[in-house]
Amino acid sequence: MKNDYLRVLGIESSCDETAAAIVEGGRVILCNVIASQVDLHAQFGGVYPELASREHVRAIHAVVAQALQDAHLQMSDLDAIAVTRGPGLGGSLVVGVNMAKALALAADLPIVGVNHLEGHIYSAWLYSVDNPPTPEPKLPVVALLVSGGHTELILMKDHLQYETLGNTLDDAAGEAFDKVARLLGLAYPGGPSIQLAAQTGNPRAFNFPKARLDGKYDFSFSGLKTAVLRTVEEIKKTGKELPVADIAASFQQAVVETLYEKTMAAAEEHNANEIIVAGGVSANRALREAYRSQTKFRVHIPHIKLCTDNAAMIAAAGYRHIVAGETNALDFDVQANWPLVTKA
Repeated sequence: MKNDYLRVLGIESSCDETAAAIVEGGRVILCNVIASQVDLHAQFGGVYPELASREHVRAIHAVVAQALQDAHLQMSDLDAIAVTRGPGLGGSLVVGVNMAKALALAADLPIVGVNHLEGHIYSAWLYSVDNPPTPEPKLPVVALLVSGGHTELILMKDHLQYETLGNTLDDAAGEAFDKVARLLGLAYPGGPSIQLAAQTGNPRAFNFPKARLDGKYDFSFSGLKTAVLRTVEEIKKTGKELPVADIAASFQQAVVETLYEKTMAAAEEHNANEIIVAGGVSANRALREAYRSQTKFRVHIPHIKLCTDNAAMIAAAGYRHIVAGETNALDFDVQANWPLVTKA
């Protein structure tokens, strides 16, 4: 079953964004509201879980109300609710799930708990109601999910069918960006700060390593991070000024090449029709340019606003479950550690 007019309210609260969105037909964004906590957590150099959950409690009602207002809709105009069930911070997830359950109960709407990673994949199907439709990804696809908490390659043979090809063995790419930014004295979050610093740097100034692993589609960035640390320490010992731009550009280049090369190899080996690159790090300009520079595969990279955590992607993924007849009873719980399970 497919219903191009089915309206799903999505709710996202897995980390430090409180978000609500309404998506029609699994693709058209009618509204997308995000309350970010980035300024609050910047003082800690990362997300402080207890503060995050408190801020979600403060923001969730207003965010949902704003989404309904922006879409000029009422709860009675909706067909279903989708909410991030995991993975994420347990306390933060609970806020969004409880809000979604309360709304579903009050409005007598079906509800589905969505995997956050699945949401990032389905962000590639989205476009704004004010814009012309974008091409839908042609399955099967290889999806690179790359963010602060996750770096993995997924083979998606059909809707809701996933096979994990590779995963991170230590730091996720976004986490590595944050840690290296801290080493260079750059602001949190590290991704935008390193991208900005790298603009005036030489990406070949330092030959930072790219891990070679037994699992050819797995990722490891701890060695790269350590190499940057040692380089910074050695330069500081000499008393010379730290070439922040060159180090940032060289680090960024090493990450981009690792992600790009593994994605392209996986797509070729598994006969993918197209590629999806999604998650917070997919907003990185150098990464986007790397994929756009090749012509072998059509690559779907969401709009910058859809790269970081948002509720439109949760609504889009929820739509696929709902039309497949997959919903949850109101007694489901959050799953802070929830891999994107392979489905036959």
